[in-house]
Amino acid sequence: MMLTDKQLIEIGALQTLCETGSNFELKLNWDMLKNREDSESNDFFHYDNGVLVGFLGLYGFGNKVEICGMVHPQFRRKGIFTKLLSKAIEVCIERQYDEILLNAPANSETAKKLLQLITCNYAFTEYQMKWHETEIIEDKDVGIRPSISAADLQLEIQLDVSCFGFSEEEAIDYNNRIRSEGDQQFNIIEFAGEAVGKIRISHEENNTWIYGFAILPEYQGNGIGRKALKKIVLEEHKKGNNIFLEVEATNDLALRLYESCGFQSFHAQDYYRYTKIQQ
Repeated sequence: MMLTDKQLIEIGALQTLCETGSNFELKLNWDMLKNREDSESNDFFHYDNGVLVGFLGLYGFGNKVEICGMVHPQFRRKGIFTKLLSKAIEVCIERQYDEILLNAPANSETAKKLLQLITCNYAFTEYQMKWHETEIIEDKDVGIRPSISAADLQLEIQLDVSCFGFSEEEAIDYNNRIRSEGDQQFNIIEFAGEAVGKIRISHEENNTWIYGFAILPEYQGNGIGRKALKKIVLEEHKKGNNIFLEVEATNDLALRLYESCGFQSFHAQDYYRYTKIQQ
């Protein structure tokens, strides 16, 4: 059962209220919320006198799940989030996810205090970055083309297995699902005439978002990813679009690839690997 229009409006209103006056943004994966197939076991609500004051969502990606939630500022420290999280964790355990990740804005002091009540370990930070115009020289030995064939889809599945730790079944389910979400373009990266990687982009009005891309392990270390990213940036810049990307990183070195292409970070989300709730 999908989320109703009323529920989506309530979630959006609560998000706006929680973000007002803060210097962070909550990551609620709106593309997934708007396309839920089974909302009843993925979204958890807490109402007070008919008003939504607490929300938590599960976002599954293969063998791992991300959890993000929020509570109305006037209803915090009342145990609402803990109750929502407990229900969500039960579902995650039933589904036997290999990894449960708690998502919190890096600049949210409220989130940091809450995380102290949960036994979890820092995993990584996801950065949202925006491209600022800089000179880019296009490399001709790397090509980008649409993913259109069964062989292309099989390569994308193989890349999720070899680069992101998915099982083949999980990778198949994941690729089928994301193809039904919004205005997205799935692309194959070619090097010396061989299909060696993938990169996905999404358009929202005049904004272009670039999502996780991958290169076959045997071709990594040759600068192919950097060249592919530059090529996408040049194409989208010619269209007059603002260009953004999301990237996971555990240290500053991991960001240099993107910064060298003209990207600068403007938001960060910290992810913590859940173990168990303290009793």
